[in-house]
Amino acid sequence: QVQLLESGGGSVQAGGSLRLSCADSRTTLVSSCMGWFRQAPGKEREGVAYLYTGGGTTAYADSVKGRFTISRDNAKKTLYLQMNSLRPEDTAMYYCAADPRVLSYNCNSASAFGTTTSWGQGTQVTVSS
Repeated sequence: QVQLLESGGGSVQAGGSLRLSCADSRTTLVSSCMGWFRQAPGKEREGVAYLYTGGGTTAYADSVKGRFTISRDNAKKTLYLQMNSLRPEDTAMYYCAADPRVLSYNCNSASAFGTTTSWGQGTQVTVSS
C-alpha cells in the first residue's frame, strides 16, 4: 500500500522552476517529521528539506537554501517542494519521507530518518544546462 505518492517531477532548463507534491495517505494522528530527499546516479541519498507537521518548522540543506521551499497543506495532507533557480546538479530522483518518531528538535537531518520511516517511490527531476 502506497502511503506517500510523489508527483511533479520533469525536465527543465537551468534557472527554471518545478513544484513537487507528496500526497500523504498515512493514518497516523501524531505529528511527523517529513522531508524531501534526492539521489543522483552513483551518489548517496541526501536530505534536501525538512518540515515538522506539528508546528511547521523547516530546515534546508545548504545546497538548496534560498532556492527551495518546503511546505505542507494540512487540509489536503500534501507536502510540497517548490524548487526555483534549478541547476544541473539538482538532477536526481526526489523522494518524500515521513517519520512520526522523529521529533521537532531533530527534524533537520537525514540521519534522523531510519527504520520507522515511510518512503515514497520517487519522482525524477532533470535539469539541463
